[in-house]
Amino acid sequence: MAQPAPSPTANLAEKRRILQLETLYDLALALTAKAPEEEQIDELLQRVCSVVDPGAAVAVTRDAFGGPRAAASVGWADPVDGAALLADPLWQKLVTRGASLALRDGELAGRGFRQLLATPLAYRGVFLGYLAVLDKETRGSSERTFSEDDSRFLDSVAALAGVALDSARQVESLSRQRERLEEENKALRDRLGEDLIGKRFIAQSPQMQQILSLVERVAPRGVNILVRGESGTGKELIARLAHLLSGRRGTMVAVNCAAIPLALLESELFGIEGGVATGVRARAGKFELADTGTLFLDEIGDMEPSVQAKLLRALQEREVVRVGGARPIPVDVRVIAATHQELEELVERGRFREDLFYRLKGVDVLLPPLKDRRDDIPFLVRNFAEDFCRREGIEVPVFRTDATALLLTADYPGNVRELRNLIEGAISLSEGEVDAELLRGLLGKPDVKAERTDMVDLATVERRHIVRILEATAGNKSAAARILGLDRRTLLRKGF
Repeated sequence: MAQPAPSPTANLAEKRRILQLETLYDLALALTAKAPEEEQIDELLQRVCSVVDPGAAVAVTRDAFGGPRAAASVGWADPVDGAALLADPLWQKLVTRGASLALRDGELAGRGFRQLLATPLAYRGVFLGYLAVLDKETRGSSERTFSEDDSRFLDSVAALAGVALDSARQVESLSRQRERLEEENKALRDRLGEDLIGKRFIAQSPQMQQILSLVERVAPRGVNILVRGESGTGKELIARLAHLLSGRRGTMVAVNCAAIPLALLESELFGIEGGVATGVRARAGKFELADTGTLFLDEIGDMEPSVQAKLLRALQEREVVRVGGARPIPVDVRVIAATHQELEELVERGRFREDLFYRLKGVDVLLPPLKDRRDDIPFLVRNFAEDFCRREGIEVPVFRTDATALLLTADYPGNVRELRNLIEGAISLSEGEVDAELLRGLLGKPDVKAERTDMVDLATVERRHIVRILEATAGNKSAAARILGLDRRTLLRKGF
């Protein structure tokens, strides 16, 4: 028995369902493409119009702050502004309802309508925008209203678009984060190149490799660091490296506790209120200036006990009180302290507070003297020579084999700082090459035989070395201090 032929109406409904499914499939492919959100919204609207056949349609998305992000419109004389669409009462109705709605006889963005279907673009409860179609076109058909199929299709499109838009935004956010991290890493590398010795922190020896590995591990943490080592070993550079790797927003502020008189150190650290004395103005201390950053306290062993007590309180309470003030000022400061002294001995002698010592000693970093990491010397020499010649605009001289051998065997009481000043001094005096004789004149290196037979203590060796440098510089203490890698006041304190 022959089956009756499908009616024209049934054929039309079947064709429409096929068209809807094909459109949803094509739309899924289109929305996964890497395109700006503006283009995705326009594509979405065109696909919807090809199926639903409205007289006008709009789509708009918003950003995280509620402002318009992308908008597209069909059926208006001029493009519709996204801000106007989000300011329309329709948006608030959709957010309140949390689902699609149908309206009759109203107005949207200055255009009147007989019928409107609107659905929110959302994903996991987050409203990203909305889609609306107005007044179905008849195009010779008697159907002048949107059907249930149209409403279901619109909901399907909105659900698909919500997932796609959220995924695209997540990818965009990750891309921005990656770019930001790349820029931060580049800036960090540049700052490391500018701030550390030459353009690299020279650490070829196993001892220094271990220290750098330790610093890299603890830098991102908030723990305080105590850096110990002889003068000129690079304590401040280690502190600067730890700060740069910490990711803290603030700057690193350095204070030399030995160079500031006791009467001024307290106000220098904690600040001072105006009017404490005649002509004194209010001034922020180093703690306040280092807020969200790092405070580097060099030569902490020279700090007087009275200031130590206030420093301990600042570290414990994470706040400071200015000299002459009463109001506590909260501070977020990471402290890195440095000293060449044995703090344990100072604690035993009552010159350094034991509780402050353990508060500062979150992580203990001990820098070896240069003579104990001679593997670094060739790299340091090359780096210092290139850096100095680049700065002075001159050619790097040739270092003869005997000069290199002498540099590798010297003791360097002033450590890395002495080596750097020695290289710069030798280059300044050289005439195209640096030999051992030139270096001996600057080092004042004694006769090898006398060095073997004259068994003296370290203090005597240091004193003789300083005397030789003073002789080589014709008694110029500033020049001698530079070669030795010491502060001129330190040289004076040693009795020269």
